[in-house]
Amino acid sequence: MRGERHNRLTLSTAVAGVVTAVVVAVVGAGYMTSSSAGPAPAPAASTTRVVTDRGSPVPSVGCSRPQGPAVADQLQGVVVGGTPRWYLLTTPSPATPGPAPTGGTSSGAVPRPLVLDFHGLAEGALLHSSTSRFGALGQQDGFVVVFPGGTGAPVHWDTTDHGPSNPDLAYIAALLDQVESIQCIDTSRVYADGFSDGAVMASLLACTMSDRFAAVGAVSGLELRQPCDTARPVPVIAFHGTADPILYFNGGVDSALLAQLLGPDEPFGPPPTDRPVDLDGPGVPATVRAWAVKDGCEPRPIDVTVGTQVVLRRYACPPGAAVQLYIIVGGGHSWPGSDVSQSERQVTGMTTFQVDATAQMWGFFRQFHL
Repeated sequence: MRGERHNRLTLSTAVAGVVTAVVVAVVGAGYMTSSSAGPAPAPAASTTRVVTDRGSPVPSVGCSRPQGPAVADQLQGVVVGGTPRWYLLTTPSPATPGPAPTGGTSSGAVPRPLVLDFHGLAEGALLHSSTSRFGALGQQDGFVVVFPGGTGAPVHWDTTDHGPSNPDLAYIAALLDQVESIQCIDTSRVYADGFSDGAVMASLLACTMSDRFAAVGAVSGLELRQPCDTARPVPVIAFHGTADPILYFNGGVDSALLAQLLGPDEPFGPPPTDRPVDLDGPGVPATVRAWAVKDGCEPRPIDVTVGTQVVLRRYACPPGAAVQLYIIVGGGHSWPGSDVSQSERQVTGMTTFQVDATAQMWGFFRQFHL
């Protein structure tokens, strides 16, 4: 009982930290700025470049090595520019079939897709692993999952610098190199997703490392900041609640909380007393639309009602591109389908269970390869 109370206190403290720290960092990062502003996997997007689970894999150098047994949230270290960093690694059993043809390797290892799942501010990799449960899905469906760890207090991602001096971009490049050298990875099927600040980080990777990530996903924090010089159209799937109390659906953040955290002299106005939702307005809708336009899709979306709490917004895109937004009606700053998010509803708002963000993202990702 004592350990259970301790774990619950740790969880509550960490998630409460997300509420405070996330607001500070996203303001610095320019939240929701754009070029102008489980269930079954999701249905296939409008692309003919890749049909689900088909296409020849591109084995990493790690495919020449014998593959060890399955691991879950195994701590791994990597040194980047003389600085030690770490991440959590989850792998399926070598006997688990992969989600794509093996293509044959000298060691008999299966080249597996790789998902990098980024935690939110002050959340940390271990808590986020419990929130998204991407690792459990990877062990079931035969792909590798990495939960990168940020830095600082509170733990966060550097999303303000798009250049080579960004230590987190160097960290991700080194992490990919290390994982691909040890594990048997299909380097054409590497994906990134994240929550809140982690979603902003995944958005940054879509812009800066489109040659290494085949698609990205974002829960409560999709961005399109400039510059965003992608080498190719990047498929994007996003989730956001219309009643997010921290990162507002139509743009902006909780300025009252900002004033409380940063002091009354900070240049933030009072919070809006009434925030009617505009599904075609600024903030999330404008950012998703900007991604669609950038990827060469039609600017006018098609909305499909998935449930009383969920609307799926799609764009008609050319081959190799897809942009989708799950609008969570009345949803908060939470991961859809997560019991951990639901347990913190008094702080972060409603979590829907009419859609599972983890399952839907994986269903979306597996359609695409480099």
